[in-house]
Amino acid sequence: MKKMFALTLMSAAMLTGCMKGEQKADLSKEENKIFYSVGTMHGARFKTLEMSETEKVAFIAGIKDSLDGKPEQVNSQEYAMKFRELLTKRTEDMAKGNKDKGMKFLDSFVSSEQAQKTASGLAYKVLTAGSNDKPAAEDTVTVHYKGTLIDGTEFDSSYARNNPTSFPLNRVIKGWTEGLQLVGKGGKIKLVIPSELAYGDQGAPPKIPGGSTLIFEVELLDIQKAPAAKK
Repeated sequence: MKKMFALTLMSAAMLTGCMKGEQKADLSKEENKIFYSVGTMHGARFKTLEMSETEKVAFIAGIKDSLDGKPEQVNSQEYAMKFRELLTKRTEDMAKGNKDKGMKFLDSFVSSEQAQKTASGLAYKVLTAGSNDKPAAEDTVTVHYKGTLIDGTEFDSSYARNNPTSFPLNRVIKGWTEGLQLVGKGGKIKLVIPSELAYGDQGAPPKIPGGSTLIFEVELLDIQKAPAAKK
């Protein structure tokens, strides 16, 4: 909770325009740019709460009063638990809505693209088969990939960084661990991963909301076999 309230204070820079008309930030100074970047980074976390306009105004008023050293208009300690209950409910409601949308998208992907669906709920389509050499869960793989939400929003890409990444296959989300064992070295696969095989109801804020179904296109560039287990 303390961390959440700290983030509330730091997001002031992003939302101050809600108070007395639009107030444009002066970004000519380096210090102002620093605080602006902090505001946008942490303000994005609160975007997932889908606050109403009146809630935004109250939110900013609380931040401004605190920064200006004014007395609290409500008892923060008393409302800390209420905020936690509200946060939990809105997070659960949002996750359920995202899961419902994700399931419809996944089913459509399977039917419209002649994709496959495993017993776990993972949907996939092999775009390029690659060789017969496929990784095991214990192996380390090197890949190029792009990850998007079902609305097309890109949240991660090794292509954008121009830098392939390597990792033990059993140290990532379940959808990757299962999915990459279905394609050979040199191949490419498209994965549609339901939230229970990705980041669950909590998501990975601020880029991945709770309950999100994720889409990945992954090129399997190399496989480093795990050492044989000692007898």
